[in-house]
Amino acid sequence: MKKIRIDKWLWSVRIFRSRNIASKFCRLGKVHISRRKCKPSSFVNKGDEIQIKKLNITYRFKVLKLLEIRSSYSIARLCYKDLTPFSEIEKLKTIKYLNSNFENRNPGMGRPTKKDRREIEIFKKNEFKIDNDPYNFD
Repeated sequence: MKKIRIDKWLWSVRIFRSRNIASKFCRLGKVHISRRKCKPSSFVNKGDEIQIKKLNITYRFKVLKLLEIRSSYSIARLCYKDLTPFSEIEKLKTIKYLNSNFENRNPGMGRPTKKDRREIEIFKKNEFKIDNDPYNFD
């Protein structure tokens, strides 16, 4: 049975951009193979379940194929099954939304007018207003 290092497999199936980043995550204890912490030199086999903690979100993957060389995404995605729960994916969407500094607008609407901008500012001010805030002088 063929084996491959976990850092190399994570890089080859495009879960991480580089093998160095995959190795760092393993050394920091953020990668688990079958619920056990692993080192970058640990081996992965077909059928293993891999958990990766990134941005407070736990991703889960099941190894379907072992891939040694980095391939296109269309080939790489056939090498694992994504078992990440829907709640974790929703958490990621919430984090991205909270970190964004812009409002979502429908395509083709263009830039907001001066009136639109004022309405957005009033809405944001009222939405995030805390009633018992001693520092709110409005």
